[in-house]
Amino acid sequence: MTRHARNCTAGAVYTYNEKKRDAAESGYGTNAQRLGKDSVKSFDCCSLTLQPCRRPVVTKEGYLFDKEAILQYIVTKKNEYSRRLKEYERLRRAEEDQLSQEANSKQQARMERFVNAEKPAMTPAHSSAASSSSSASEKPSTSSAASAAASSISSISNMTNGHERKLPSFWLPSECPNAGLAKAQKPDATIYCPVSQQPLKVKDLIDVKFTLLRDGDSKRSLIAKEARYMCPITHDVLSNAVPCAILRPTGDVVTMECVERLIRKDMIHPLTDRKLKDKDIIPLQRGGTGYATTNDNLSAKEKRPMLQV
Repeated sequence: MTRHARNCTAGAVYTYNEKKRDAAESGYGTNAQRLGKDSVKSFDCCSLTLQPCRRPVVTKEGYLFDKEAILQYIVTKKNEYSRRLKEYERLRRAEEDQLSQEANSKQQARMERFVNAEKPAMTPAHSSAASSSSSASEKPSTSSAASAAASSISSISNMTNGHERKLPSFWLPSECPNAGLAKAQKPDATIYCPVSQQPLKVKDLIDVKFTLLRDGDSKRSLIAKEARYMCPITHDVLSNAVPCAILRPTGDVVTMECVERLIRKDMIHPLTDRKLKDKDIIPLQRGGTGYATTNDNLSAKEKRPMLQV
């Protein structure tokens, strides 16, 4: 038998094994692919809609959102909390009703046991009469009792003793051993940020002000431009490769280089001469994409995201 299969090179089809062998020999071809700039969210885009922000706001952690999108998200979460709270109240009332019914049944059982224990014992005359009557009626009833016992013993069906009214389908949720009412759990009223999962409040949102780049090109729209904004202090062009920060009092977006070299020396706002604190400088988080699960705080030169295909 001649050698064919993987070593055959006379076929008209470029097989999978030949492709893998050639890729291994040439050194090209990989299952990992670098994400380009088209796959990474721009620094001025909303973390929810991934579109340029019309009215940008930022959280205390530095995540940028469009005000309309984040307010709609908060309203949706509040409506969901209201729905869960109503369901919780319904389950709690059902649990209280079940507990009250169980308490009433236990109380009724205790009363019946007490009444049966307090019944007076029968007199001897009554007991003799009752014994004679029971002996007289014992003969016809013994046959019926024996037949009933024999039928119960001989019957091994699960449809006796009133079980024929229940469905014998053990795979149904209502027939499981742990079937019953769901335990009521009070929902959490806290609204969390969709990116950082930290508590989010409307009053904590900070308005952001981007400074337009003065390039003299008024014919092209703002979205069509790659370089749209600049630092209001150093006039450096802002991009994904430039780490930025937000000054809380005014919402101005400046570069981190400006913060480290100018602002942190005196902790004074260069545009308003206002005294700043450390919490007034919010680093702008960047790098969120549809593929990434976390935001990348490093610059594009230090670290590039990888996508497995």
